[in-house]
Amino acid sequence: MRLRNIPGADEVIQNSPYCIHEPQQYAGNWSSLYDNEQPLHIEIGMGKGQFIMGMAQAHPHINYLGIEKYTSVLLRAVQKMEADPLPNLRFLCFNAEEITEIFAPGEVDRIYLNFSDPWPKDRHAKRRLTSSAFLERYHQILEPEGQIEFKTDNRELFDFSLAEIAASPVWKMDACTYDLHNDTTMNAGNIMTEYEEKFSSIGNPICKLICSRPL
Repeated sequence: MRLRNIPGADEVIQNSPYCIHEPQQYAGNWSSLYDNEQPLHIEIGMGKGQFIMGMAQAHPHINYLGIEKYTSVLLRAVQKMEADPLPNLRFLCFNAEEITEIFAPGEVDRIYLNFSDPWPKDRHAKRRLTSSAFLERYHQILEPEGQIEFKTDNRELFDFSLAEIAASPVWKMDACTYDLHNDTTMNAGNIMTEYEEKFSSIGNPICKLICSRPL
């Protein structure tokens, strides 16, 4: 599906005080942006921001950074933030392929991946946010006890992700479900994304996994 360009989105993002424009300057010192020493959680592919804004509101003792590649999508989150500012949340329009350039080793405490683009063609597998290439990037920026949480309704992408983790010498599975909303343990405290609400309302089961690295 072609992404609809919203006129003026680039300008709004560029001028927003809630958006980071030179992220490289914070590498190794993201705590200075928030003016505290709280843990840093990031969401890659944050969409319109419902999930990460809900998380930031529910957990004020954690700093959040939402990363979105497209300004026309990020615009909606910025508009929500302007209406209801959250001191522990900032946004970044950025390509996640370059994520190791903006975080020092071990600087991130948790990574959220929600309803990522499945890139269904085999030749595009390395672009999937749960591919071995991206898992290596996450390995570099996550602190030793850091985790990845991934949700999707796309069973093929989920099975691909499980296989990538199983084949990795670095990552291990901590928890996994093929039906999140009927899993009492894993659904505890769950905050839904816009896509999650849409897909679950039409009966699509939501898959979720949590992975980390053995200490």
